[in-house]
Order: sequence, then C-alpha cells, then structure tokens
Amino acid sequence: MIEALNTAAPWVLAALAVGYLLGSIPFGLIFTQMAGLGDIRDIGSGNIGATNALRTGNKWVAGATFLCDAGKGAAAVLLARQFAPEAIAPALSLFAGAGAVVGHLFPIWLKFKGGKGFSTFIGINLALYWPVVLLFGATWLLIAVIFRYSSLATLVAVALTPAYLFLLGQNSILPLSIFLAILIFVAHRGNIGRLLSGTESRIGSKKS
Repeated sequence: MIEALNTAAPWVLAALAVGYLLGSIPFGLIFTQMAGLGDIRDIGSGNIGATNALRTGNKWVAGATFLCDAGKGAAAVLLARQFAPEAIAPALSLFAGAGAVVGHLFPIWLKFKGGKGFSTFIGINLALYWPVVLLFGATWLLIAVIFRYSSLATLVAVALTPAYLFLLGQNSILPLSIFLAILIFVAHRGNIGRLLSGTESRIGSKKS
C-alpha cells in the first residue's frame, strides 16, 4: 500500500502541476490585447473570462476566450489520460482537471486573480464524460431564458452537474464535480450577493 502511494504521488503532483499551468493561461487577457482592446481587467467586471470578454463588444474575442478556456480544461484531462500509467490514468485525469480550474481561478501570472471557472469546467466535463455537458447546457439555457441572469444560469447548471453525473452512473467523477462546484460558487460570491440584493445585471443589459 505504501509503495503504491509512493509510486503514485509523483504522478499526482505532475497532474496537478500540468493542469494548473494549463489552467492559468489567461486567454481572455491575451486575446483582448491582441485585438487592440486593452487590458480586460480594466473592462466591465475586470474578470478575464469569456463573459467579460463579451463586454469588449468583440464577439470573436469572447468566442475565442470561451473555446480556449474550455480547451485548456479538456487538454489537462486528456494529457493525463494519455501519458499517465494506465492503472492510474483515470484518477490522474481528475487531479489534472482540478488543477486546471484552480489555475484558471488563481493564475500565478496575474497575482492569483483569474476567472470564475465556467468555461474550464465545461471543458473538463467534456473530456471526462461529454453527455453531461448536454444536460449542463440545457440547464444553463433554460435558466438564462427564464430569468435572464447569466450568473444564475451558471450556478444552477454547475450545482446540478454532480446530480446529473450520479443519475448517469458516473460516480467516479462525483468528488471532482462537487469540489469544482464549490470552487465556482466561491468565485461567484459577488454575483450571489448581487442576485440576492436584486442588483445583478441581466443578460442584454449594459453594465454600469
């Protein structure tokens, strides 16, 4: 048992490290600067994610940010699955996914002030078990259409993802999904406060 743990430990640390480094790539900042739109941290909410990138008025930048933020989550999972020893690859892919979200939320390059994890969470689930992303997306759209709050749609979809995985029999992914849901809720604490106070911006409204 101890020997197995000693053998797996370096792989776990490597999966976390690679996941973190991939997750910490600030695509929102990179693409807004490449497009000549300035520093995304000085725009809207100051967040580096796709939602705030959309506030630049450039849909291509927002779309590229979403795809790449999702892609880095998927890449972390797939790399761990591809290069880790077969016996521990499934477990290591979960650690890599966790590292990617932590890296996105707390990138070392930006003084640990990153995004909120929405896109990266989708990418991780896409790589781990893509059918759950269909349920996630349907939930997000339903809540967004009814209530017109992007943050509320994200929180509800993220909160229900562990339940969807359980119903679909993907119990091995549940611990990661619950952990990531908690991280994303913490990252959205400001949005939660504004939702409760009725001051959160609705989809389609201009942020003051």
